[in-house]
Amino acid sequence: MDFVNQLVNFAKRNMKKEFKRQVTVYGDYFKKFKRTLSQQTIKKIYQVLVYIMTLDVIPQTYMKSISGVPGLFEIRVEDQGNIYRIFCCMDEGNLVILFNGFQKKTQKTPRKEIETAKRIMKEYFSNKKKAEDHG
Repeated sequence: MDFVNQLVNFAKRNMKKEFKRQVTVYGDYFKKFKRTLSQQTIKKIYQVLVYIMTLDVIPQTYMKSISGVPGLFEIRVEDQGNIYRIFCCMDEGNLVILFNGFQKKTQKTPRKEIETAKRIMKEYFSNKKKAEDHG
């Protein structure tokens, strides 16, 4: 089952709220990250994604903009004392696009991870524009 279906099924089982946003993935970046995680951590990530999908206003506890990089956000997840970050952007107002993720081991988000996310975001919008131009 693909990620989006897994997430929607999780949300339906665990919440009775209306969706404000959709969440989807771009490329294999999130899938590769997810493979490194325990089932418990994946469940915690899904819980945070459900909050992002259903809350009118998303608290910075769960999603925060990356300063100095317009349009780039990090989804923030803590599980059993470990801190995880998943980069994403918004598209067309209510669509959250997931990119790469990592386990945070220092106070500051590593520059390399931010640069990777910037590259992926640029690639996403470039490919979307190409598809629209040829569609």
